[in-house]
Amino acid sequence: MTSQTAPQPVDVLIEARWVVPVEPHGVVLEQHAVAIHADRIVAILPIAEARAAYAPRERVELGEHVLIPGLINTHTHNPMTLMRGLADDLPLMVWLQQHIWPVEAKVIGPEFVRDGVELAIAEMLRGGTTCANENYFFPDAIGATYRKHGFRAVVGLPVIQFPTGWARTQDEYFERAGETHDTFRSDPLIRTAFAPHAPYTVSDESFERIRMLADQLDIPVHLHLHETAHEVDEERKKSGLRPFQRLQKLGLVNDRLIAVHMTQLTDGEIAACVEAGVSVVHCPESNLKLASGFCPAEKLRKAGVNVALGTDGTASNNDLDMFGEMRTAALLAKAVAEDAAAFDAGFALRTATIQAAKALGLDAEIGSIEAGKQADLAAVRLSDLETQPLFHIISQLVYATGRHQVTDVWVAGKRKLAARELVDMDVAGIMARTHAWRERIAALDPA
Repeated sequence: MTSQTAPQPVDVLIEARWVVPVEPHGVVLEQHAVAIHADRIVAILPIAEARAAYAPRERVELGEHVLIPGLINTHTHNPMTLMRGLADDLPLMVWLQQHIWPVEAKVIGPEFVRDGVELAIAEMLRGGTTCANENYFFPDAIGATYRKHGFRAVVGLPVIQFPTGWARTQDEYFERAGETHDTFRSDPLIRTAFAPHAPYTVSDESFERIRMLADQLDIPVHLHLHETAHEVDEERKKSGLRPFQRLQKLGLVNDRLIAVHMTQLTDGEIAACVEAGVSVVHCPESNLKLASGFCPAEKLRKAGVNVALGTDGTASNNDLDMFGEMRTAALLAKAVAEDAAAFDAGFALRTATIQAAKALGLDAEIGSIEAGKQADLAAVRLSDLETQPLFHIISQLVYATGRHQVTDVWVAGKRKLAARELVDMDVAGIMARTHAWRERIAALDPA
């Protein structure tokens, strides 16, 4: 007499035409299912086996879709989504000093931050993004907004050398950073990182405090670095060092460092990043739009640097589209390296998933579809005429797929996008608040 094991109860069984787990690299699983219970992935297995093994509370059948890990935007300023298109076609310092900072000074506050982040969450979910790495003021309001909407985020604790609406003195920046970190210390979705703006706006004394506190709190340090040639030249005139050398001298070049942009790098600096375990966040579209320079992304890849991908803020991109960012990153890297094989599609997908998770110190939890990890997932419909005919799934995701083909998204096992409709978000309210901010900001821009 044989005994049969009863199917195991789970919350959700997602059955997809294809599953791209990212780990193992380059694998495409056909007719597979992902079983989810609570906030975790239980198993990935063929659909027929999954139906025999599991009794789901909900079954989601995606017969024309590929299921991928939720995308991770590793460098954002999402409150600035309310400034999308405010001051286009300008070089970085003109854009920043004559337009962005003057307007920010007049509107920045918890309400601005909340409304900008809500708009960004809606946009990111509709584009398959499930985690953002934030670098902006009022991180308490940023974190509270992400928490309210069940969206995963690493919230930056800002430090900059001049007074803002968030803090007036250096001591206050650090006091408020500690308070914000404590607020989210045990939150399942919200983590923190120090977010000093850049070497040209942060003193050695502040960097030394950040290094000490980041070690004590075991959190990353997320900053703009070597964004332009001008930045490097100015630092050399001031201190005799390149900005990267200055950070080395201060002990910040280590495996906690998330270095964003990095368009100006020597071979020695690349080697130092490999040795220290630095993660580099490539923001190709923002760099192109501001003419900031070209990150040597393929050189970094070949050297073994952990390269992640970010959009930057929508004031300099002008979107939060990680599918577009993957495509631009791959194409640009080929042109810069003069090598059509550079920064291939599989690597591009990794920069927006598992390598992004590693940069944030979250690769044990997110970034790939593996049993035991958090169920952060995105389903992408590949039956559209724009993605036909279909020969290679991963290449099609990077080179031909648009974010409008994302149909369903889960964060920590909870469905946030269902058949292109946002779940539990007041879209009309978000739009109304966005329009109100548009009127207020338009009246303020000196242009």
